[in-house]
Amino acid sequence: MSELDQLPDRDAEETREWQASLDAVIRHAGPDRAGYLLRRVHEFAARSGVTLPGLLSSDYINTIPASSQPPYPGDVAMESRITALNRWNAAAMVTRGSRLGLGGHISTYASAAWLYEVGFNHFFQGKEGAGGSGDQLFLQGHASPGIYARVFLEGRLRAEQLDGFRREADGHGLPSYPHPRRLPWLWEFPTVSMGLGPLAAVYQARFNRYLHDRGIKDTSGSHVWVFLGDGEVDEPESTAALELAAREGLDNLTFVVNCNLQRLDGPVRANFKIVQELEARFRGAGWHVVKTLWGEAWDPVLRQDTDGSLVHRLGEMPDAQLQTYAARDAAYIRKHFFTGDTLSHLSAGLSDAQLTDLFTNSRGGHEPLKVHAAYRAAVDHRDGPSVVLAQTVKGHTLGSGFESRNANHQMKKLTMAQFREMRDLLELPIPDRALSGDLVPYWHPGEDAEEVRYLRDRRTALGGPVPVRRVVARPLEQPPSGPFEALLKGFGTQEVATTMALVRLVKDLMRVEGTGRRWVPIIPDEARTFGMESLFPTAGIYSPKGQTYEPVDIDQLLHYREAKDGQLIDEGITEAGSLAEFTAAATSYATHGEPMIPFYIFYAMFGFQRTGDQFWALADQMGRGFAVGATAGRTTMTGEGLQHADGHSHLLASTNPAAVSYDPAFAYEIAVIVREGLRRMYGDRPEDVFYYLTVYNEPKRQPAMPAGPSVEEGILKGVYRFRPAAPHDTGPTIQLLASGTAIHWALKAQELLLSDWGVHADVWSVTSWTELRRDALCADRARLRGEERVPYVTAALSGARGPVLAVSDWMRQVPDQISQWVEQDYSSLGTDGFGLSDTRDAVRRYFRVDAESIVVAALDRLARTGEIAPDAVVRARDRYGWQG
Repeated sequence: MSELDQLPDRDAEETREWQASLDAVIRHAGPDRAGYLLRRVHEFAARSGVTLPGLLSSDYINTIPASSQPPYPGDVAMESRITALNRWNAAAMVTRGSRLGLGGHISTYASAAWLYEVGFNHFFQGKEGAGGSGDQLFLQGHASPGIYARVFLEGRLRAEQLDGFRREADGHGLPSYPHPRRLPWLWEFPTVSMGLGPLAAVYQARFNRYLHDRGIKDTSGSHVWVFLGDGEVDEPESTAALELAAREGLDNLTFVVNCNLQRLDGPVRANFKIVQELEARFRGAGWHVVKTLWGEAWDPVLRQDTDGSLVHRLGEMPDAQLQTYAARDAAYIRKHFFTGDTLSHLSAGLSDAQLTDLFTNSRGGHEPLKVHAAYRAAVDHRDGPSVVLAQTVKGHTLGSGFESRNANHQMKKLTMAQFREMRDLLELPIPDRALSGDLVPYWHPGEDAEEVRYLRDRRTALGGPVPVRRVVARPLEQPPSGPFEALLKGFGTQEVATTMALVRLVKDLMRVEGTGRRWVPIIPDEARTFGMESLFPTAGIYSPKGQTYEPVDIDQLLHYREAKDGQLIDEGITEAGSLAEFTAAATSYATHGEPMIPFYIFYAMFGFQRTGDQFWALADQMGRGFAVGATAGRTTMTGEGLQHADGHSHLLASTNPAAVSYDPAFAYEIAVIVREGLRRMYGDRPEDVFYYLTVYNEPKRQPAMPAGPSVEEGILKGVYRFRPAAPHDTGPTIQLLASGTAIHWALKAQELLLSDWGVHADVWSVTSWTELRRDALCADRARLRGEERVPYVTAALSGARGPVLAVSDWMRQVPDQISQWVEQDYSSLGTDGFGLSDTRDAVRRYFRVDAESIVVAALDRLARTGEIAPDAVVRARDRYGWQG
């Protein structure tokens, strides 16, 4: 029973007449005809304004019929020659590199060449046009050789540089894939960690609207193009944000899915049809879908399909069989595809060459007129995103040894005989003598060749070269000292969690005239957890539709307020989406020439653990901003248990070379770190790093910043002495190093050690174990070069008496990062293992990191070094109820 069965039928007789008419069509013309009529009626109803659920799939033919194709705006013959040159040089580059075992991918670009060429010549806007941002291109990573080949033809790369493909050690090579950090003048977006490109692109398109709606920059002329493979769509991130794009009407976004029906090992959907599946997925999410499946050779054949037999046959044929037809002769196609009287009659009028051409060459993605028609329909569509599903043959034009073969993704080179075959197929003017040696040549027709002039003219008309990454120096004015003063002075007797201290600082910085509007607070549906609900009515929550309802809490001071120019981005429960938004904001300085200051705050456990691959892409894209792991540590989240107790994020963050990681203990440390981060990332000489801070939800006393010339330096370098032991000349002494909330356990342990055991302890605040390690690694490298340099941690602890005991709310591997550069006896305590639910005191005792456990561990280290009697350790265990 459907929902319509619950509605009264106002005219039952009319309903029966419609049903009888449909029944007659089924009986006399068959179900295919009935289905055809219903689809046409459905489409007509939609055009007439009748509200109906959308159809999820359409026939396995082109969305745009030949009669509706717009005129092609370019010279097809000229563009064919350009495409042929790009195909050749891409294959030559990978083949030459393969002599050294470097590998590379040829078949992906071979299938997608026209998908790119039509865009480069007629759609992709450059940064030299109106607005200055141009279009944003997320290019399929495995197609990068073809992009390099086109840049070579333009004259932006030399042949010597092509020979540097995958040879980067000398600093002058070309990266295998789109890596902005490795080739920062060309690539804008890293896309070869498959699935992340589509996700990032959706949020890039959304952030473009954010900049526009907030009056930062007019991005109305920018369009985001996303090129991906049909196999890549199996990555969950590829389609994770489809509904967001449709919900917010992102008509500045177009996906182009290269449907060559093959993934890395074989067919994407061997027994099914990936195009139909994708159509249903995108349509169901609210996207405008344009299918370009068949080339011009199919148009007259389809016009003869008066009863729908051919369309039905195309629709029922699984992808693996279609792939087989692309590699078989005409006899096979006649026998296995054109079956039955109607289809046999159709094939009788086609020659063998025409039959094989239908399945090998005449795919929609290989023909510029078809691709152009699809792109035009996508770009002209309004109020929502579009996807072009373009069918191609993987390895197209590379010869029978490559085309449509299951193994072609792993095939890295062509023989010279295959290059000759390719040359003849592409009709390139390459003489035999150029192919007589062992090394296939690159082919460039010359700077003044008409092909080169044509492609340059097209790019000039479209606003300059693409892809291109340009950074125009635009330092931000550093904020005044006022917002930092409250944290530097401390909070007196008031207990404040470091999470709240950091949020207060950011809110104050958002009020600073000039730079305040450039802060982009991003939250994955945890604003109230982090105390940021005060931003709701003041900064507003960004929504492209504003607020179309009256919020339930409108009568409250901190009411929920959405606004088209809202500054706060509340993403909902999606760390992946939040980090994609953060990346778009963190790289706006290059993409749009507008430096923004993203502040992404999240549950610490679900940062680097859940989205580590995206953090790596952020580093590749040279993003700048503040990522904040709130509710940090394994023991501060009372009652949350195993999956919420974070004891390893700093370990994961330490593997990311661009992450500047800090674990501050006090509010004043946060002030110093954030101020320095703003200088490093947005000052006169900005660095391509991002800051990662962990803050805690445990309210504690926040003292004023201690006096002394080395305190600020120590905060930034990673360690400083926070509270020295009471003056003494003799007696056992130990150094306690602690980070984050563990500083408070160490301070209590300092008191217990002195009062109960007569042991003097210095307490050091370690703001960054990772930065200390990186400094030490740099010192090691300098020493190998013959330079004398002492690691900062070694120098800071030089002369400190007694062993060193390090403690944190993290796994022991985190503080153990610095152990080899500490000259004293070194040991550590940490929260190794899974988290668990209980009170903070109980959990800290469970992990043996509470103050009493620190005392026992300290006495044990002193006993091992002969500073105290061993029985003191036994007595301490008994005294503090410390068992096992």
